[in-house]
Amino acid sequence: MKRPKISLIGAGQIGGVQAQLIAQRKLGDVVLFDVVEGVPQGKALDICHALSGWGSDVSVTGTNDYKDTAGSDLYVVTAGVPRKPGMSRDDLLSVNLGIIKTVAAGIKQHSPNAVVIVVSNPLDVMVLAMQQLTGFPTGRVFGQAGVLDSSRFRYFVAQHLGVSVRDVHAVVLGGHGDTMVPLPRYCSVGGVPLRKLMDEATIAKLSKRTQDAGGEVVALLKTGSAFVSPAEASIEMVEAVLGDQKRVLPCAAYLNGEYGHKGIYFGVPVVVGSKGVERVLELELDAGEKALLDKSAEAVKALIAAAKL
Repeated sequence: MKRPKISLIGAGQIGGVQAQLIAQRKLGDVVLFDVVEGVPQGKALDICHALSGWGSDVSVTGTNDYKDTAGSDLYVVTAGVPRKPGMSRDDLLSVNLGIIKTVAAGIKQHSPNAVVIVVSNPLDVMVLAMQQLTGFPTGRVFGQAGVLDSSRFRYFVAQHLGVSVRDVHAVVLGGHGDTMVPLPRYCSVGGVPLRKLMDEATIAKLSKRTQDAGGEVVALLKTGSAFVSPAEASIEMVEAVLGDQKRVLPCAAYLNGEYGHKGIYFGVPVVVGSKGVERVLELELDAGEKALLDKSAEAVKALIAAAKL
């Protein structure tokens, strides 16, 4: 049986870990692309040297030419400049928008039927730009945001309560930035509502740490941003697409009136299958939650306006 072809655009820290995870899980053949000569080739070769240890027969190649990605079933785009200490995701807007334009052209030319997952920041604007530039259906282009943010919230809750992170269920919606919206009311531990297990002050503290989690990693690393957790989060989405799993995941998806917003990509729960986002699920929000989500949407819309999309 022919294996899926997965092209990873950007062979930086995230792209390298993504390629490793795909090879370890035997999800498909990998093409690792980067504009820097030698980097994708070197990382691909290094991963190939470990294939026997993983019992994996997938192909992993590196390239600097988009034509080698032709016929891909799926693209994951991490290309762009990472954050540095003191920078927000939004500070990356102009430079990464230029990169996305080049990437979109390469994808459109060589794989017009592919599903595209965008990871580059500022995420909500980059995924909208990718969809507009490729002209692909909105469901076939979506972004990795809430899977990572929810994973961070789950970890902080598990760490505080001293329980397995596997038993924590959490939802984080909104823009992938400082205005993201953790929803404690929809968080549970082994089926027990979070508010039965900790007080409001602690919940607020963990919610704030979730919003600032990416910056916390950047401040500690000093020379880059998070890469293992974004890679893992995006590969969960890859698995959902390739396996037509119908997973319910919080992703940056196109809104057409859901949650009271239209024409933007925004973090909401969606059903992910072989064609990307199959449908948006609307959670029932109280007045406070809706106000926070609207505030986050306005921040995304301001960035879109700044990008002139």
